[in-house]
Amino acid sequence: MTKGSDLFVAALENEGVERIFGIPGEENLDIVESIRNSSIQLILTRHEQAAAFMAATYGRLTGKPGVCITTLGPGALNLTAGAAYALLGAMPMIMITGQKGILSSRQARFQIVDIVAAMKPLTKLSRQIVSPNMIPSLVREAFRVAQEERPGPVHLELPEDIAAAECEPLALVPTHPVELPVASAGALDRAADMIIQAQRPLLMFGAAASRPRSTSDIARFVLRTQIPYFTTQMGKGTVPGGTELYMGTAALSERDYVHEAIEQADLIITIGHDTIEKPPFIMGAKGPKVIHVGYQSADVEQVYFPQAEIVGDLGPSLALLADRIEGKIPNAGALLPLREGILSRIAARATEDRFTPQRIVHDVRAVMPSDGILALDNGMYKIWFARNYRTRMANTLLLDNALATMGAGLPSAMAAALLYTQGRVMAICGDGGFMMNSQELETAVRLKLNLVVLLLEDHAYGMIRWKQAVDEFPDFGMTFGNPDFVKYAEAYGARGTRVTEVAALQPALEQAFAGGGVHLVVVPIDYSENTRVLVDELRARLPAPRTP
Repeated sequence: MTKGSDLFVAALENEGVERIFGIPGEENLDIVESIRNSSIQLILTRHEQAAAFMAATYGRLTGKPGVCITTLGPGALNLTAGAAYALLGAMPMIMITGQKGILSSRQARFQIVDIVAAMKPLTKLSRQIVSPNMIPSLVREAFRVAQEERPGPVHLELPEDIAAAECEPLALVPTHPVELPVASAGALDRAADMIIQAQRPLLMFGAAASRPRSTSDIARFVLRTQIPYFTTQMGKGTVPGGTELYMGTAALSERDYVHEAIEQADLIITIGHDTIEKPPFIMGAKGPKVIHVGYQSADVEQVYFPQAEIVGDLGPSLALLADRIEGKIPNAGALLPLREGILSRIAARATEDRFTPQRIVHDVRAVMPSDGILALDNGMYKIWFARNYRTRMANTLLLDNALATMGAGLPSAMAAALLYTQGRVMAICGDGGFMMNSQELETAVRLKLNLVVLLLEDHAYGMIRWKQAVDEFPDFGMTFGNPDFVKYAEAYGARGTRVTEVAALQPALEQAFAGGGVHLVVVPIDYSENTRVLVDELRARLPAPRTP
């Protein structure tokens, strides 16, 4: 005989699970004991939300579902932000929650919430396990659903009496590779004709282009076609930003400098675009034609309605498309003359002697190697890093432009540091977002992670405060006080440094990395550039006239 929890954990091992993030409770104790006797590492966090963010980021970086565990009721409900984060961000994740016994009811309704129902709109699949006999097939199905396109979270609820129940040993369901279909020949031929005939073609790489399975094929496609490209915020890094074909990143929906190229284009080939992102450009009746290249067909929106689609596995489909058009695109580089002007204006004032967003991005880029990973929380600085930070490898700038939740930056960086123990990993957080999960500094120290956290301090919810001012509302309800962050870090066993001189920022970051361990570096940030650049300059930039 075996126990339901032993069978469940064996099924997780069968799926290749190495780590489980979370906070177990009374209803998970059989599972905890089974994990103790397994090859799986239990990573105890200080809040369930952080566990979900870490599991989702593990899935984002590896392509394999990250796994997190909580108890019933309040613990399970604390996963909801992480579930939405993974659902909108297309990150494969398995959430395991406990529940009171379902074969008897010795505690009536104490702590009982219908978590299966609560999770249904936030997941691809939400199921309760009502018999140990279900475990092998349901775990296999959960991992399959979480990984298949479009990836996302799956929830399994394991009641305590099912976990404790004894049953006959059952065979686990073996895993097997699943190959995605490639695009049809007809769709490839139609798209090829449109690209060859285009006068000013432009490529765009979106969130789905950053899947680990596809990035090398995408880079080869750019080199074979020589068509210039731009990226969405979550598509950064899919092709090295140092290439001479990079035109910029669409951190805004319109009127930014990269939109000079978008406005001139007569054909945009969007690769991996997911409309969960804030629109990188807005389609209109007189705008360019669009070819949608994706794992799935396009979601038609008011601002996005492509005229042609290539649906299939991105890498092989793009290789087949390149076979049809390589060397046959007479106007491939028509938009390249705009490149220098776009990038030079974005990079302007990057070395001013002030703690401006441009200067902070410049100094961070200087200390991060090409494979260094930056994980951003959400705040005003995210727009500046999206516009100004040049990525050279895929998935080295982890930002969330889907749910765009605060509080995810530190846990996401911790997951990256667990995976990439030899590289540099940095979290960028505002003081508002950092304090939402700052207790995880203790987890990072306990795990002996090498992690630098750059904390941008303005004593306010800066993005909303800025928008409040732009909309000409009075300054109200957005400011707060902060602890002494250096002492705060030290209280958790981390190190802390406060930087007060601009010239000291780069040396402080270098010293933090050199020292190893967890190090919090605190700097003030001067957001006066928000209005000058993102309002005044861009309002003054009229859309470029379209070339006839």
